[in-house]
Amino acid sequence: MAHRPTRSTDWGFPRWRGYGTGREAKPVRLCDRHGCDAPGDCPAPKSPNNPDRWYFCQEHAAEYNRGWDYFEGLSAEEAAEREANETRSANGYERSRHYAWTGPGDGTRSRDELRALTALGLDDDAEFDAIRTAWRKLAKENHPDVRPGDPDAAVRFQAVQAAYEVLRAAEERRTTA
Repeated sequence: MAHRPTRSTDWGFPRWRGYGTGREAKPVRLCDRHGCDAPGDCPAPKSPNNPDRWYFCQEHAAEYNRGWDYFEGLSAEEAAEREANETRSANGYERSRHYAWTGPGDGTRSRDELRALTALGLDDDAEFDAIRTAWRKLAKENHPDVRPGDPDAAVRFQAVQAAYEVLRAAEERRTTA
């Protein structure tokens, strides 16, 4: 008479064993480097544009990556074209970086820029000339040399400087993009 399997304790909630554990043995892939017995859990392409993969341990994957040439087998023109195509798509992400996670504004300024405008006492849609004017005015009012005995003035001066640096860098990114 054949042995009949018993009911599993695996159904329903709560599970009586940990998630991700199974009754069957887990297959372990060994490192593809000859003579290595470590688990091969780091896939690496066998050649550029090839779906076949080597599976190395971390040590051998690091060794493999040190010698990897992304443009191997391409002519200088093909390599330049591939680099230009990938740079173009990466620049698209850079340009949309100011959208960040949702926040106030119309999407033209980041949250840091909006905080900097608030520190300078300006509206969200202030032009850079108005930013520069407000920065100069507040910097002159709060400069430690103008108010030598006021420790709060030094803190306000540093906040104004930091706000201006954030807005100046954002303006440079907008004008060079």
